[in-house]
Amino acid sequence: MNPAISTGGRRTLWVVFWFLVVFLYAPIVILIIFSFNNSEIVSFPWLGFTTRWYHEFVHEPALLSALKTSLLVATLTSIVATSLAIPAAIALVRRRFFAKGFVSGVMLAPLVIPLVVLGISLLILFNAVGVPLSPYTAVIGHVVIAMPFAILVMVPRLERIPAALEEASRDLGATAAQTFRMITFPLLVPALISAFLISFTISFDELVISSFLVGDQATFPVYLYSQLRLPERLPSVIAVAVVILVVSVIIVVASEAGRFISERRLEAQTGMAADDIGSLRAGKG
Repeated sequence: MNPAISTGGRRTLWVVFWFLVVFLYAPIVILIIFSFNNSEIVSFPWLGFTTRWYHEFVHEPALLSALKTSLLVATLTSIVATSLAIPAAIALVRRRFFAKGFVSGVMLAPLVIPLVVLGISLLILFNAVGVPLSPYTAVIGHVVIAMPFAILVMVPRLERIPAALEEASRDLGATAAQTFRMITFPLLVPALISAFLISFTISFDELVISSFLVGDQATFPVYLYSQLRLPERLPSVIAVAVVILVVSVIIVVASEAGRFISERRLEAQTGMAADDIGSLRAGKG
């Protein structure tokens, strides 16, 4: 008997599952609890319920400046990484060329290169060419690590879009640009949104490369790390973290719901289109 479907096996799997759930989400629950604790020291026992930390962080200029910097860097990173990932994914899926595997490996290499190595390398490069450190140099570093994720999101989507749709468009006289604008791009939009959100999340949460490249303007993770030396400042930072967590969950749930709906529409649209193209070709035959 398969131990995974036996009574003991199912019980063990459930125990492991709930252990992983507690292991993953217990820190987040504790974070939320401490954001309402009426104490400047982040520790038990519970001293009472309060929402003053959510009011105080609005009046901390350094924290708000770090949030604005992170939003700027993450937004620019998402736009650039997603824009560069579109032609890269199309080349990997729709084109055949020499050393395609090598090129794919080079584009995805930042996934396995340690962030410390990337950060130091980019820092040396910018110092060598005389580029001053700023949030924009951090954007360059974040694009390097975010673009592989954007490519990996778009490639499966492109593989599910029948090439026959693009071929039919070209056969009917459309140019490559018109085919991309009217056929490929609309079907690729859900993947673009997912790639944008993933790139935004990676950039917003990034600490290592930001600490090397951001210069004097700290991002939120860099600011958060610096506040660990000042325990009395942590409650306000925790309150901001909870707000960001809630917003992130809402965005993720909404994007996943939209992706699910779009996937169903894509299956229906491409299925109908493929049937029409097959019928036309059969009629010509």
